[in-house]
Amino acid sequence: MSRPEDILPPDLFYNDSESRKYTTSSRIQRIQSDMTHRALSLLDLHSPSLILDVGCGSGLSGEILSNTADDGTPGGPHVWIGFDISSSMLGVALEKEVEGDLFLADAGQGVPFRPGTFDAAISISAIQWLCNAETSEDSPLGRLSRFFGGLYASLRRGGRAVCQFYPKNDEQKKMVSQAAIKAGFGAGLLEDDEGTKNAKTYLVLTVGGGDLDGDITGVVRGMDGVDVMARPGVARGAKRGQEAKGSKGWILKKKEQMERKGKVVKASSKYTGRKRRVQF
Repeated sequence: MSRPEDILPPDLFYNDSESRKYTTSSRIQRIQSDMTHRALSLLDLHSPSLILDVGCGSGLSGEILSNTADDGTPGGPHVWIGFDISSSMLGVALEKEVEGDLFLADAGQGVPFRPGTFDAAISISAIQWLCNAETSEDSPLGRLSRFFGGLYASLRRGGRAVCQFYPKNDEQKKMVSQAAIKAGFGAGLLEDDEGTKNAKTYLVLTVGGGDLDGDITGVVRGMDGVDVMARPGVARGAKRGQEAKGSKGWILKKKEQMERKGKVVKASSKYTGRKRRVQF
């Protein structure tokens, strides 16, 4: 059976008729609702937050973000902003008068928001489309790199993102997760109903800083089937027990060495080694 992303680009595949069919299908509504609630549980937000919905489509996930959870889970309702490459999908969302702000944009060209704008982000059934390139000047790796680089910048320090997607194979799964890691995320893969036709893959991402310090192990601790892809606190190539260059521990050791040599160094504080946010 052909996958939609192998037939046409998303802005062409989701035309007016396909967008309406997708939105009105009770089966798709149920699946989308289940996956959005799963993503929210992984985000573990304890107060109303500003959330980016990547590939928001006709606003099926956004309607859930706008409401308080039925099970009483703390957090919502949330404020959300969504963008999608399909003008037809966004047109349906506008007709439904969803509560989020909507933008027409291609995730493969980046995330068009200022650094540190969002508390969290979700993406449901969208990023597998980035694994295809429509021109010889573009490439899947380039599109994934621009997306994850922009997403990383748009999230505040300590923020999280959960991207549910349908990888074609293990190679594609690895390509997506490695692109996220290269952008700076702490990344982990979680698969529900593994080995069945209903399998769903979630890429859980964290941004360094805050209580998380860039490590997703606390986010998914105790869950079965979790594959932790990266712990950014440990630099690539660093030996076990060796501080990563530029980390707080590395800086403190360098200061000690300089003090032993009789040199004057600045006093350390809680801000020592903390990365600065990009400023305009």
